[in-house]
Amino acid sequence: MAKSILQPLLFLCISVITFLVSYLLATTVQVGTIAEGGLSLIMIVMFLSFFIHWVMFIPSYIFQTEKFYDLTGTITYITLLSLVIYIKQLVVHAVLDWRSILIFSCIMIWTVRLGGFLFWRVLKDGQDKRFRTILPSFTQLFMTWTLSAAWVFIQSLAALVALTSLQQEPFGIVGFIGLGLWIFGFIFQVVADHQKTQFKANPANEGNFITEGLWSISRHPNYFGEILLWIGMAVIAFPTLQGWQHVSLISPIFIYLLLTRMSGVNLLEKYADEKWGGVESYQVYKRDTPVLIPFLKQ
Repeated sequence: MAKSILQPLLFLCISVITFLVSYLLATTVQVGTIAEGGLSLIMIVMFLSFFIHWVMFIPSYIFQTEKFYDLTGTITYITLLSLVIYIKQLVVHAVLDWRSILIFSCIMIWTVRLGGFLFWRVLKDGQDKRFRTILPSFTQLFMTWTLSAAWVFIQSLAALVALTSLQQEPFGIVGFIGLGLWIFGFIFQVVADHQKTQFKANPANEGNFITEGLWSISRHPNYFGEILLWIGMAVIAFPTLQGWQHVSLISPIFIYLLLTRMSGVNLLEKYADEKWGGVESYQVYKRDTPVLIPFLKQ
C-alpha cells in the first residue's frame, strides 16, 4: 500500500525537480543573450520544450502509445531552433553569422536523421520495449515526457546560447575543430545505425549480436558518435560564451552521463547480459571490445 502511494509521488517529485533544474539553467545562462518582450529567448525555448512535451503526453496516455515519443523530440528541436532563428533575424534584426547558420544546419540534419530513424524503427518493431511498464502509469509516463523535454533543452543548451548570445566572434580555428568533431561523430553514428539495421534485416542473424563493422571496435558505436558530435557542437559554441554562459557547456557532459550512466549503455548492457551472458562468444566479444570509445578498454 505504501509503495503504491510513494511511487507516484516520487515520479511527480522527479518531474518537478527536472523542470526546476532546467529553469535554473536557463536563468543562469540567459544573461547576455537576446531577449524579446522582456523575456530571454533562452527562457522562452525552455518553456516551449516542456509545453510541447506535456501536450503530447496527453494523447500518449489516453491512447497508451509511445510511437510518437522520439518524433516529438525531433519536432521540438526543429521548433525551438526555428523560433530562435526567426526572432533573431526578423524580429530583433540581429546578424545571422556563419556560426549560427552552421549550428542551425548541423542540429537540423542530426535531428531529422535520428528522429526519422527512431520513428521508423518503432513503427517497424511495433513498440518501444522501454515503455511496456511505463505506459499504464500516469505519473511515470508524465515523468518520462518531462525528462524528454529537459533532455532536448539541456542537450542543445550550448548551441542555443551561442545562437542567442549578444557576443559574436569569428568562426576561427576553434569553430573548424568543433565542426570536424561534429562531422566525424555524425558519420560514425549514421554508419553504426546503418550497419546494425542491415545486420538485423538478415534472417540468418536473428537472435544474434552484432560484431561487424564499427561494432567490432565498440559495443555502442552509435552512442560514441552521439556524444562526440555534441562535444563538437559545444566546441563550435565556445568562442561566443561569456561569464555564466559557460555553464551551458554542461550539454555534452549531460549527454555523456545520460547515455552511459542512466539509459542507453547501461540498459543495453544489462539486456545483452541477460540474453547472451551464457554464450561464450559473447563473453569473448565483451572482453575484447571496448564498451564505448573505440580501441580504449574501459
